[in-house]
Amino acid sequence: MRRTATGAAVAGLLLLLGTACGSRLPESDFENRATPTPRASAEPIRVGVISSATSPVGASAFTGPRDGAKAWFDRLDARGGIDGRRVKVRLCDDGGSGVGNSDCVRRLIDQDKVVALVATTALDYAGASQVSRAGVPDIGGQPIGAAYDTYPHLYGIYGSLAPRHGTPGWDGELYGGTEVYRYFKRVHGARTAAVVSYNQSASAAYARLVTEGLRAEGYRVVSEQVDFALPDFRAAAADLKAQHADLVFDALDTHGNSQLCKAMDDVGAHVTAKVTNVQNWTSTVPEDYKDAPRCRNALWATGSSRNYEDTGDTAVREFRDATKGLSAHSQWQLEGWAAARWFTDAARSCARTGVTRGCVDAFMNRGEPYTAGGLLLPVTYERLAEPPKTRRTCLSVARWRDGRGWVTQGDMNTNCFDVPQIAYRP
Repeated sequence: MRRTATGAAVAGLLLLLGTACGSRLPESDFENRATPTPRASAEPIRVGVISSATSPVGASAFTGPRDGAKAWFDRLDARGGIDGRRVKVRLCDDGGSGVGNSDCVRRLIDQDKVVALVATTALDYAGASQVSRAGVPDIGGQPIGAAYDTYPHLYGIYGSLAPRHGTPGWDGELYGGTEVYRYFKRVHGARTAAVVSYNQSASAAYARLVTEGLRAEGYRVVSEQVDFALPDFRAAAADLKAQHADLVFDALDTHGNSQLCKAMDDVGAHVTAKVTNVQNWTSTVPEDYKDAPRCRNALWATGSSRNYEDTGDTAVREFRDATKGLSAHSQWQLEGWAAARWFTDAARSCARTGVTRGCVDAFMNRGEPYTAGGLLLPVTYERLAEPPKTRRTCLSVARWRDGRGWVTQGDMNTNCFDVPQIAYRP
């Protein structure tokens, strides 16, 4: 459970998502009765990709995982598919609404008969319970809400230790670690951190979680809250300068982040790190922060996947070669690529029985960590009766440098800490 990055994405988009639960037996309980599809059949393997490609938060906010997954499948088909069968990708834009999401789920499961969903990235995953009831494995989705810690058959890109029996986490509580705060304290000697949020419920709630984690790591915390409709970022920047903040964390959207950075440059607020999350780990930083060169070069991102700029790594270089035609690159694209690779490995394990929902789901439930060839920190799914009090957690860290892009800071497999797990309600 690497819930810190997830919470940041939630807060950055100002989300409050709800879920529903179902009770009938999943189709996977009966799936393996079906006659396996002959290996020689030319019938394609159908997968679905749901994204909020059009949504209230902008046209490009949720398309990264979709684009990465599509690039993987295009390349896979060009090399012969899976055991000679090509993968037919069904894309569905849910428009960023719960109704649209449920419609996408029904269309893909009932009409298109997809074997699995891959790289789901939904503003409101209202159809999650439908997916679970149908026994359709949802592989490598972005856990923007609590669905991937709530339902069986749903496998978020960062894993889960929760029971997943229809209630989020443990009795409605999820847990996040303090590894990000430990990293900056131990590696960079940070002691004072500012947390900037809107006076909006989801933003404020995430800010409280960050504050609690920072205090657990011994930081002095400076809280800055700005008005959602008319934010005064200059006043917040001036105060965090006066308080000598080493770090700045936020519960803001991308626009708010860029405005905060500009205000920090304007007032001369210099920090060790302006820490952002995996969703903002993109090649568009020069445009997004064009008015804040000093703050821009203090941007740091943390996550659970290998930096998409690490082209010295074979798996990353393969991703970059396949996506060189895209106008921009992002960490979410790489994670979508990893999700598609995950499905492919699951489908290839079904050579004997045929590629069915039940067989793919069994691969996902086999209890072995998965790394997508080293692109991900080891992802596990367990169903613990009680939440862990502490956990050894690793993280991927990168820093933005003009002219160089995102520069990796240490090996993600050794940036590891034993940290407490802090409860929060999604």
